[in-house]
Amino acid sequence: MSATSTGRATPAIAALGAAGVWHQVYEYTHDRDETSFGSEAVNKLDVDPGRLYKTLVVETHDGRLANALIAAADMLSFKQVAHTLEAKSVRLAEATKAQRKTGYVLGGIAPVGQKTALPTVLDTTVQTHETVWISAGRRGLSVELKVPDLLNISQGIVAPIRR
Repeated sequence: MSATSTGRATPAIAALGAAGVWHQVYEYTHDRDETSFGSEAVNKLDVDPGRLYKTLVVETHDGRLANALIAAADMLSFKQVAHTLEAKSVRLAEATKAQRKTGYVLGGIAPVGQKTALPTVLDTTVQTHETVWISAGRRGLSVELKVPDLLNISQGIVAPIRR
């Protein structure tokens, strides 16, 4: 599938289509009062929370941004991400900075099709699945794709980054 049911492809869906990789788009009605975007997607799509990966944009001590992908059921280890990025420390990037750099809103940040492609680190748990779900570029839209394709398109590296 290359577009949402409304016929409008997001940059993430367009990037997957341009790469020619298999993917399946899933759309649900986002609750505007919901702030736990990963949990909402898990519940509304009835997906195993270990297979739906949330994209967290982190900032290193020296101002570099990166994507950190962990399962919706997991918590991020800032220490492990810093180690992987060879940084003294990392923290979550400010929402406005993350949105400006990626071109996506919080709750809809995809690790592919970003306005400015950021380095991507995926937790090692990703290797235990054939396919995973990620945000497709807006709230209420997710995409399932094969893990090797996700790693290739995002130019991601795999490291232990969950608590």
